[in-house]
Amino acid sequence: MIFVSSILKIVKGFSALCGGSFFFYVGVLHFTDTSWFEPIVPPIFGSARFWVLVSGVAEILVGLGLIISGLEIFFSSGRYFRRKAGLASALLLVMLYPANLYMWIYDIELGDGASLSPTGHIVRLLFQIGGIIISLWIAEFRYSFTDSRE
Repeated sequence: MIFVSSILKIVKGFSALCGGSFFFYVGVLHFTDTSWFEPIVPPIFGSARFWVLVSGVAEILVGLGLIISGLEIFFSSGRYFRRKAGLASALLLVMLYPANLYMWIYDIELGDGASLSPTGHIVRLLFQIGGIIISLWIAEFRYSFTDSRE
């Protein structure tokens, strides 16, 4: 049992580090190539550039939080950062999905003219759901459908 626990700890730590690195990298891209992201911001939200920059800041912060969480998982028994960063990551993935859905429904091309096939959009959705699940796992999120007062 200790062996399985150790393996899960390593996988969780690497998941946090890899997810954090990905978020950080993509967040930086929001500032270095805003025009690539702007087409997928639904017009209902207003200024696409504003939302690309705001989401870039959020992705960088979540990325840093997950990287710190990975280090926390490997080097301490604390849960301070992993809970906050994991929940923030899950929330960010949910909040960013309208742009992906808009891109899918209206077959929007990215700033470089690239677009996803229907299969590509489904794979992206599955990765997004998987990212939410992994983020909640990192956060050690627990939810009970039963009333705890019973």
